[in-house]
Amino acid sequence: MQYDVVDLIMQDHREVERLFDELKKHPEKRPLLTPVLCGLLVAHSRAEESEVYPAARDAGGEDEVEHSQEEHAEAEQLLAKLLDTDYDSPRYEKALKDVVDSITHHVKEEEDTVLPGMRKRLSAQRRYELGELFARSRADHLGELPGQATREELLVQAKNIGLEGASSMSKAQLQRELHKAAAR
Repeated sequence: MQYDVVDLIMQDHREVERLFDELKKHPEKRPLLTPVLCGLLVAHSRAEESEVYPAARDAGGEDEVEHSQEEHAEAEQLLAKLLDTDYDSPRYEKALKDVVDSITHHVKEEEDTVLPGMRKRLSAQRRYELGELFARSRADHLGELPGQATREELLVQAKNIGLEGASSMSKAQLQRELHKAAAR
């Protein structure tokens, strides 16, 4: 069965929104659901970065991809902070709010600009091909947590934001540069 990559991405967005609601309404579920949320978002991000963003950039969405990649870097930092916070701490509420605000903003922008642009500029067949690649990549990354990106994955992120000289940087240097881009 073929799946349109845009539909798969939007399904993940709805699942993340459902997890947000659960985390807000049921604090007792936080020890179980926080790692699930973080793992889903990391897998989703890696799949977009490696499979979807290059295709979107090649189809004329370079600025959109750069901005989205910067938001992914910011979200990963916020997710790491959320994972590092005690579930019953008042700081958890603030960390969760920061994640929800950041991801909600990113999803709105993506669904308002990037995804409609992909539907318009990419053929249905290409979107199905990307759907298969996205699903495979996402499955490969499920269970990974923020901060676990390989150097190769960081290089993909660097390319998505147009970072010059990335191939000669160490993993630590790439992480620093991507953090700077997220802070912009």
